[in-house]
Amino acid sequence: MRNILLTMTYDGRNFHGWQIQKNALSVQEVFQNALFRVTGETNDIKGCSRTDTGVHANMYCVSFQTEHRIPIKRLPAAVNNYLPNSIAVLSAREVDESFHARYSCRGKEYVYKIWNNHIRNPFLDGYALHYWYRIDLEAMNRAAEYFVGKHDFTSFCTVDNNREKGDFNRTVEDLTIKKEDDLVSITVRADGFLYNMVRIIVGTLLYVSEGKIIPEDIPRIIEARERALAGPTAPPVGLYLNKVFY
Repeated sequence: MRNILLTMTYDGRNFHGWQIQKNALSVQEVFQNALFRVTGETNDIKGCSRTDTGVHANMYCVSFQTEHRIPIKRLPAAVNNYLPNSIAVLSAREVDESFHARYSCRGKEYVYKIWNNHIRNPFLDGYALHYWYRIDLEAMNRAAEYFVGKHDFTSFCTVDNNREKGDFNRTVEDLTIKKEDDLVSITVRADGFLYNMVRIIVGTLLYVSEGKIIPEDIPRIIEARERALAGPTAPPVGLYLNKVFY
């Protein structure tokens, strides 16, 4: 039995997230069907994360066990042959039998993209949030500093009994906001993320930009562990799982 780690990328616009759902098309379902065409097996696929409807992945990792003997170098092209253009396997490698795409993960990095112009950009429709108000980059970066470190992020989590239980502590290693022309990129790297954590952080940073929250409020909001004190949950459009660390 071989344990294989695949790295892939996908455009999430037309999918209801990664995880298989009863009445909606997911990335996992499409990928699983393609893999079956190659191995002829019903593989138990382990994804590195759950991404929501409309969320993209520059890097997404899955692991699965197989008895099929296809050479590892041929596997990406073989699976891609049965995938739509919106999904592509980038690489494959054999890993230790104990490796698990989710539980072996040491951290992830997300990027949230914002198109900051009064005029919409047709080429970014579905790929960046169209936000036409003035962006206060200096205030947002001041606020971002307070998120770095180990904190209880209850205030920045949508509570879902099927997802979040127990420890809400996460360590944010880096949070940066950059603006190039009219495109703003918010990058967050942490050892793990709660449900909607990145989108709530983004919504809170936009509230800071609008003056509804001052940067110095962030520590108080974190300490309160009260979702209602933070900003809104930003739309899924514009969110990318950017890197996965093992």
